[in-house]
Amino acid sequence: MVCLGNICRSPIAEGVMKYKIELNRLDWTVASSGTNGLHTGEFPHQYAQKVCMQHGIDISNQRAKKFGVEDFQRYDVIYAMATDVYEDIRRIAPNRAAMNKVKLFLDELSDKLGQSVPDPWYGDESGYLPVYNLIERACEAIICKYQK
Repeated sequence: MVCLGNICRSPIAEGVMKYKIELNRLDWTVASSGTNGLHTGEFPHQYAQKVCMQHGIDISNQRAKKFGVEDFQRYDVIYAMATDVYEDIRRIAPNRAAMNKVKLFLDELSDKLGQSVPDPWYGDESGYLPVYNLIERACEAIICKYQK
């Protein structure tokens, strides 16, 4: 799960996905990162933590990481939370073939194809619940799609 700073959208997605993986007893690994690295080492945004905690998911132990070329080897699927992030990932990719692993996160929802998860960082606390709900829907779709 990759966004810009790895403090709002992608930490929520990591937390929700880990929760769903545990519920479904799947042997999957999930992580999150950001393409700009400006928040490396920081905790998720306080409102991201709060909205997750309201749903029984604790993301307070996460720390922002920068997405890097090594992540193409580490993961089978890389989800970009937004179209600008997808383009950042394309610039980081070691080759064209590596981009076959990259998907736009909301493309997992047929009614959101080609769309970005809104970045709640630019608003107040009220923006985090709609983002959480959207991320939760997409995570559920991913579970349904890949669960065997």
